Amino acid sequence: MSQQVIENQRENAEVYTDPMMCKQKSLELLKEINMPNGLLPLEDIVEVGRNPETGFVWLKQKKAKEHKFKKIGKLVWYDTEVTAIVENRRMTKLTGVKSKEILIWVTISDISISDPEFKKITFATPAGLSRSFPVGAFEEEEEEEKK
Repeated sequence: MSQQVIENQRENAEVYTDPMMCKQKSLELLKEINMPNGLLPLEDIVEVGRNPETGFVWLKQKKAKEHKFKKIGKLVWYDTEVTAIVENRRMTKLTGVKSKEILIWVTISDISISDPEFKKITFATPAGLSRSFPVGAFEEEEEEEKK
């Protein structure tokens, strides 16, 4: 995703650059769209922006980050910029997120929870391949890590 796309979305967007506020806003966003709070485990977030008219959001962090979701044994990479179009239980046109599948990194372009009753979250690639996991695997793991 180019910097130009973010610049085009800045008009009418809410933009936050205070690190504490950025972390809070990223969590509020996930809650608002009914996604698990550990889905974007970004660190050192320096900017969060959201254009309510288009649903476009962006999160910038100081450096790219790898995160292992222990409950499913999946390694995910988050670029310095993560962008998406958000709506209830869905993130589309996602950029800046890749998942390690066997030996290769696969781009994730779409995340959705189609039926909250089944408590499954689906990750899709630009090629249309997808995998589903329990939503609980993406809940924040901080409590467990402190023990």
